[in-house]
Amino acid sequence: MRDYDLAVIGGGPGGYEAALEAAGVYGMKVVLIEKDAIGGTCLNHGCIPTKVLLHAADLYRQMNECDRFGLCAEGVSFDMKKIQARKKEVTDSLRSGIALMMKQKKVEVVEGTGRIAGPHIVEAETPDGEIRRIDAKFILIATGSAASLPPIPGADLPGVVTSDALLEKDRLFNHLLIIGGGVIGMEFASVYNAFGAKVTVLEALPRIIANLDKELSQSLKMLMKKRGVTILTGTRVEEIRSAGDGTGLLECVYTEKDAAQTVTADGILICTGRRPVTEGLFSADCMPETEKGRILTDAYGQTAIPGVYAIGDVTGGMMLAHAATAMGKNAVAHMNGAKAPVNLQVIPSCIYTDPEIASAGLTAEQAKEQGVVCKSKKIVMSANGKTVLSGQERGFIKVVYEEETHRILGAQMMCARASDIIGEFAAAISAGLTLEQMAGVIRPHPTFSEAVTEACRV
Repeated sequence: MRDYDLAVIGGGPGGYEAALEAAGVYGMKVVLIEKDAIGGTCLNHGCIPTKVLLHAADLYRQMNECDRFGLCAEGVSFDMKKIQARKKEVTDSLRSGIALMMKQKKVEVVEGTGRIAGPHIVEAETPDGEIRRIDAKFILIATGSAASLPPIPGADLPGVVTSDALLEKDRLFNHLLIIGGGVIGMEFASVYNAFGAKVTVLEALPRIIANLDKELSQSLKMLMKKRGVTILTGTRVEEIRSAGDGTGLLECVYTEKDAAQTVTADGILICTGRRPVTEGLFSADCMPETEKGRILTDAYGQTAIPGVYAIGDVTGGMMLAHAATAMGKNAVAHMNGAKAPVNLQVIPSCIYTDPEIASAGLTAEQAKEQGVVCKSKKIVMSANGKTVLSGQERGFIKVVYEEETHRILGAQMMCARASDIIGEFAAAISAGLTLEQMAGVIRPHPTFSEAVTEACRV
């Protein structure tokens, strides 16, 4: 008889949620191995800490602009050390909550680094060097991803950081240069801009947040430029070097339209992507199939090794916490011969800038590439009562639908509470709802969400 029904390697959202699902829903005996802190990158070095900073930055911006609402606030300032303390308070509280749930569901948590030594064997090396051999019927890999640094000369200089290091700083850079105009880059651009720092963004592709709808990219770029952020696209970073004048400043040399340019800053954030974490995860005689560093799986999360599953960032695809959680629940269901509880076809994505950006399903361009005859409808938020009374910036909601049936295929939006509203569309797309069915729902007034009704009205 094996020691455990399931051994989970990695305690991020995918791993710990899968462990709780396995123990709580299916009664499996579960052990979870985590080398760092429970909660993984999302809770400790990513989603949650970033949003704490973004929330503080948004409040600071609003306080400085409160006179337009008839309010007066003098001497408004911020204290990064106190903001960092607040961040720690939030993450500590959430970690404690997860630990309590693990205890309640009787999931054993082992602090250490997991290594798969065979189809049913995990070796966990604890911080003191002890090797614990764990025998489990199933193994679930949820080791996540880490920042991927491009081979830029000078990337190792003091003052050049990844998002992990930037999140821990209790002092702002005066001028933050961001290499990479994706989600992470634009969220940090929002934070630093709101706190009054100078921000420059260099993006290699023709537009920022290039994986999302083109109109979202254009609208965000216009808004950020209006707020004073310099955004340069179609650039290629050549090197980073010390300014050499004793100031501690850094020079970033880049090419734009075949012309060499230089920008000077005291801090440089490199956020050009993330890579799956698989180093040291497998013994030489127990390797799954991989492609460009990611572990290959089938639709149920099964790898080429019998009994071994993988989910989340380590498999590539959409590197999102909620995607990993959904994949974990489906994998555990498959282990138990049950139907997958979550539809993985529709995974919403969000960017927590101000205003927020969110999308789900297909863009019009993607639908046409798939041969679907579609149309799109867009409404601007300037007529929405809640948007006007709360003084929100420009925004819109766009709905993509099949021309003949009016079935909703996708939605893209840039507006206040977009990260909350997108859930309505994710549900609608998953259920195959039409515009008429969405428009037929009564939504309260005044709310941001009532704009959904207008966007779906034929």
